[in-house]
Amino acid sequence: MQTLNSIEEVRAWRGDGNVGFVPTMGALHDGHASLIRASAADNKRTVVSIFVNPTQFGLNEDLDKYPRTLDADFKLCEAAGADAVFTPDKAMIYPPGFCTWVEVEGLGDRLCGASRPGHFRGVTTVVSKLFNIVRPTRAYFGQKDAQQALILKRMTADLNLPIELVICPIIREPDGLAMSSRNRYLSEDERKRAVGLSKALGEVQKLFESGTRTAGVLHGQLVTVLDDYADKTDYAEVVSAETLEPVLEVNGPTLVAAAAFFGSTRLIDNVILGLRAWRKLHPNPQTPYPARSANVRIIFSSPRRNHVDLRMHLHPKGPPWTTLPRLSSNSLTATCSPLTLLTLRTPCVRA
Repeated sequence: MQTLNSIEEVRAWRGDGNVGFVPTMGALHDGHASLIRASAADNKRTVVSIFVNPTQFGLNEDLDKYPRTLDADFKLCEAAGADAVFTPDKAMIYPPGFCTWVEVEGLGDRLCGASRPGHFRGVTTVVSKLFNIVRPTRAYFGQKDAQQALILKRMTADLNLPIELVICPIIREPDGLAMSSRNRYLSEDERKRAVGLSKALGEVQKLFESGTRTAGVLHGQLVTVLDDYADKTDYAEVVSAETLEPVLEVNGPTLVAAAAFFGSTRLIDNVILGLRAWRKLHPNPQTPYPARSANVRIIFSSPRRNHVDLRMHLHPKGPPWTTLPRLSSNSLTATCSPLTLLTLRTPCVRA
């Protein structure tokens, strides 16, 4: 694995062929590793960037104390299959006199954008710069930052950038807490209570699966459960997963998202309701992996079911894609060994 310290080194390394890109701020964990593994499976080469971007932090946020664990990050990147790591410094990304910004209007005004003004302008600016430096074929982001993913998807489309955005499932701790670099800030008591964020979302998902479609009822359950665990709720919303506008009824892909404080640590999490199976199928956040081998029956609805990829890999590492060019029906049965992650992917997964 190579370490790239300048734009010139990145451009020289880039060369020809497919390149996957995983932009990060470091303090890496297995959620990041899952993005790197996905990229390594899809592309000829994979590069990870590590840059703590100052422009996406607001006043009194945690820029100064954000974890810097470069040596451990390098080891994780190499183990997950990265071919190179790009480590720019602040002067490289924001040289003296820098005054050009990229901003997606509208989508960044709600949810995290409402309480973190300027945050998404910092994100879109740095990601657009990194895209221009790396020139990847595909870029990988996690569903945990669902609003960020939607904003970057819009930016990429609006600027006609020839880059596929691949949004990967949330990776969780055994008790359901979404993996986050900020989890390490939590005290023992805060860590125990932080699982309430995923529990609240899980209760909403159960209500939805039982037939509830009224957003107000789902929102009420989210707030009720979260209030039992969090010290303060920043937001708890039920919105369209495509526009982030509030909904009255769940009639399509709907994002249920929350941000809450446990002590002084702000954590975010979400679940998507009504997500079409031909877009993405991944394990339910509240459902543990099977303790022993089990038969898993997948039923999906795909307008292009003759072009479905089945990916089965052992967590955390596994074999590459297995392609099933034709399926005779709309269901598939497979045997999963312990800690197997099963993902259906069609062309519709790609942004």
